[in-house]
Amino acid sequence: MAFNSVIRRACKSFLPLAIRTVGSPRTFHRAISTVLSVENHTNLQKFLPFSHFSTAVTGQKPTADENLIRVLETEIECVEEPHDVENIPNEFPFKIEDNPGERTISLNRKFQDETIKIEVDMPNVTEEEEDDDDDNAKESDASSIPLVVSITKGSGQSMEFGITAFSDEITIDSLSIKNPESSDELAYEGPDFNDLDENLQNAFYKYLEIRGIKPSTTNVLFDYMANKDNKEYLLWLKNLKNFVEK
Repeated sequence: MAFNSVIRRACKSFLPLAIRTVGSPRTFHRAISTVLSVENHTNLQKFLPFSHFSTAVTGQKPTADENLIRVLETEIECVEEPHDVENIPNEFPFKIEDNPGERTISLNRKFQDETIKIEVDMPNVTEEEEDDDDDNAKESDASSIPLVVSITKGSGQSMEFGITAFSDEITIDSLSIKNPESSDELAYEGPDFNDLDENLQNAFYKYLEIRGIKPSTTNVLFDYMANKDNKEYLLWLKNLKNFVEK
C-alpha cells in the first residue's frame, strides 16, 4: 500500500506536464499511461525526493500573512497624513533636532556661556475626575509633556531639571548637579524639589524662564509632538508591512 501511495504522489507531480504535452483533457488516459511507463525506466530513488517537495505548495504565502498585510494597509490608509512642516514661531528660541524613528526630540540653544539642551518625550494623557455639580469642571483628559533640561557651563558641570510641561504651566519635578569627573551613582541629588523653601522654588522657575523654558515656549511642543507621534506611528506601520511582505 505504501508503494502504491508513492506512485500516486509521483503521478500527480507529472500530470500537469503530461496534460500540456498531449494538449487536450480528452487524451487524459493516454497521458496517464505515458506517465506510468516512465516508472519502468527511471531510478526510483532519484524520483521520490523530487515528487515529495512541490514548489507550488511551498511557494504559497500563508493566509494569515496575507490577512495581516491587508489589515496593515487599511490602517495605513486610515492614519491621518502628518504635516511636512510644523508651524514654529520665529521667536521660538531653540533649534529642534528631530530624528525619524526616535520617540524624543532635542531642543538646543546657547545662552551666554551656557549650552542648554532639552530632551522632549511624547505627550502623556491622564484622566481627571469630573465634578458633575461643578459647571467649571475640567476636561476628563489632561495632556503633559515630560522634559529633561540640561544647562551646561563651560567647565563641563551641568544642572539637570526634570520637568512636566502643561498647557498653562511647567512644574519642576527634580533638580540635580552633574559633575563630569564624578560618578552619577554616588552623586547626592538633593532633597525633593517640593520640599525646598517656596522662595527658592520660585527663584528656580525664574531662572528657567529667562532661558526660554516657560509655558509660552513649551506650548509649541504640544502640536509638534502630536504630529510627530502620528509620523512615527505611520512609519512603524509601514515598517511592519514591509517586514511581513519579505
